[in-house]
Amino acid sequence: MELLAEVAAWLTDPAQWQGAGSIPVRVAEHLALSGVSLAIGLAVALPLGLVIGHTGRWADAVVAVTNIGRAVPSVGVLGMALPVTLALGWGLGVPPTLLALIVLAIPPIVVNAYVGIREVDPDAVEAARGLGMSEGQVLRRVEIPLASPVILAGVRTASVQVIATATLGAILSTGGLGRFIIDGFAQQDYPEMLGGALLVMVLALTSEGLFALAQRVVVSPGLASPERASVPAPGLGL
Repeated sequence: MELLAEVAAWLTDPAQWQGAGSIPVRVAEHLALSGVSLAIGLAVALPLGLVIGHTGRWADAVVAVTNIGRAVPSVGVLGMALPVTLALGWGLGVPPTLLALIVLAIPPIVVNAYVGIREVDPDAVEAARGLGMSEGQVLRRVEIPLASPVILAGVRTASVQVIATATLGAILSTGGLGRFIIDGFAQQDYPEMLGGALLVMVLALTSEGLFALAQRVVVSPGLASPERASVPAPGLGL
């Protein structure tokens, strides 16, 4: 109880809310790093998942590779990103952390986009084609709307993983909330360390809640059911 009181005191200390290393600054750094990583990962992974889901081409190979990527621990991905950025002359700090977070964001988005499109009712797809829609129109007007809850579930998973892993970037001199944990551990300042961890947890849960709400909002009555967003395809490890 004493430690919890110390953590509460640290979080409510006005000194922690002012200056270059304050809580608002670290939160902004964490959100910026996570947001950019998720946006780039989404730009890469979503089109890939949609294409292989719609066409079925190279699906087994792509899903297998992405599932292998999901099996690699976050620290391992960060460790593999560091030599790449050093070889390119980008150094420590944001570049290796950003690269690792992008790599971590891609697999759940690719797999869920693929699964979501493949689970769309074939009768609805055939009906759209029967109406004279092109393949692009079928994807945009039928498959994506019906698959959107499953797709958002992948983005939600990626966002939580990115926010949590961004904390490790402090090891490589990146900013963000991980600095509180690393600095607190180095100085044996346990209230600071636990306070930083609590802030990361709050960010992750907030992201989880927002995407869960988005999933419920995009479900069209009569077109998709909420359960679709949580039912993974067999053997894909969602």
